[in-house]
Amino acid sequence: MKQLLIIGYIWPEPASSAAGSRMMQLIDLFLEKGYQITYACPARFSEYAVNLEEMGIEQVQIEANKSEFDSWLKELDPTIVMFDRFMMEEQFGWRVAEQCPNAFRILDTEDLHFFRKARYEAAKKNRVLTKTDLFSKEAKREIASILRCDLTLIISEAERDLLTEKFKIDRDLLLYIPFLVPQERTSPSTELTNFEERENFIFIGNFLHDPNWDAVLYLKQSIWPIIRKQLPKAELHIYGAYATQKVEQLNNKKEKFFIKGRATEALSTIEKYKVLLAPLRFGAGIKGKFIDAMLTGTPSVTTTIGAEGICGIYPWNGEISNNDQEIADAAFMLYTREKRWNKAQQNGFKVIQNRFQKENFSSHFFDTIRRLQERLEKHRQQNFMGSMLMHHTLQSTKYMSLWIEEKNKKS
Repeated sequence: MKQLLIIGYIWPEPASSAAGSRMMQLIDLFLEKGYQITYACPARFSEYAVNLEEMGIEQVQIEANKSEFDSWLKELDPTIVMFDRFMMEEQFGWRVAEQCPNAFRILDTEDLHFFRKARYEAAKKNRVLTKTDLFSKEAKREIASILRCDLTLIISEAERDLLTEKFKIDRDLLLYIPFLVPQERTSPSTELTNFEERENFIFIGNFLHDPNWDAVLYLKQSIWPIIRKQLPKAELHIYGAYATQKVEQLNNKKEKFFIKGRATEALSTIEKYKVLLAPLRFGAGIKGKFIDAMLTGTPSVTTTIGAEGICGIYPWNGEISNNDQEIADAAFMLYTREKRWNKAQQNGFKVIQNRFQKENFSSHFFDTIRRLQERLEKHRQQNFMGSMLMHHTLQSTKYMSLWIEEKNKKS
C-alpha cells in the first residue's frame, strides 16, 4: 500500500485556522487515492484538533533531536513524506533523506512565511516593500527548504511568481494548489439568507496569526469610527480562535465593537452577517476567511493584500480599498445598496466555481507526483542547488542535532 508520512508543525485545527483547513484538504486528496497515512507531530495535542484516528490515520507524537525517530522512520518506510511548513523540513528533512532516500519529499508552505514577514516589516515602518525586506534570513531558510524538496506546494499564484521571477526557482520544483472546494459545495445554496435578512459586519481570523490582530486593531482605531458615523445602528462582531487579553480588551458595547471569541462553525457564523470587513495590511498566501465568505454568499471589503491570489481575472465579491476613508465608504455602500450587494455575492460564486474547484486540481496534483517519482533520480540531478544544500545540511544540521541530543542526555 502507498504510504504517506506527514510531519506536521501542529495538529490540524480546521475550525481554528485556514492552515488547518488546507491540511485537511490535502489529507482528503491522499485518502481518496488509497494512501495509508501517518501524521507525526512534535507539538502538544490540542483539544480543538481533528481526531485523525477516526479517519483511519495513525497519529504519532515525535520529538526533534531524537535518534529514535530514525529507526521508527526506517521501519515505516514511507513512499511520500510531506513537511508541513519549512520549519519541519529543517528539523526532520535530513533524517528523511538519510533513512529513506527514495521517499518523495513534498513541502507544503501553507504560505510563504518570509513574504509575510517582509510585508510586516514594511507595514510596521509605514513604507513600501523593498528588496532588502524580501532577501532576508527567513527567505534564505525557506527557499533552502524548497530547494531540498522534490516538490513544493504553493497556495497562491502571486507567491509562485515571486519565487520564479525574483528568486529564479525552477518551476518544476513548484506546484500551484490553492484551497480546494468540492464541486457539490461550489453551487450557491438556495437556503442562503438574503440581503434584507442579514445585518451587521463580521471579522473572523485566528489571533495566533499577526495579520489578523493588526487588522482588528486597524478596524478599531481607524475604520470603525468612520463607519459608525455613517451607520450608527450597525455592529461589528469580531470572531477568532486564541483571542488573548489584548484582543478581549477591545470589546466596547458603547462603540458596538464586540469581541465574540471562537466561532464554533465558521461558515454558519459568517452566513448570518451582511458584510465581512477585513482590511489586512500585510500577509501572504490565500486568506481562508474570504473563501468562506464567498461560499456563504457574504460580500467582503478588504485591501489589495487581502484579495491577493484569489479572484484572478474575475471581479472581487465586494470592494477592494487601501485607504481608511475609502475602506469605510466601500463598507457603507456594500451594506446599504442591495443591488450592489447582490452583484458582489454573484461575483463570489463565480470565483469559487472557476478558481477553487477541487476537481480542477486533484488529477494534475497526482499526475505531477507520479511523473516526478518515475524520474526521481534525474529530477534531483537537475536540481543541483538542492542537492548541494542537502549535502551541507547533512554535514551541519545533522551534527548540531546529534550534539543537542547528547547534551540533553547529560542534563
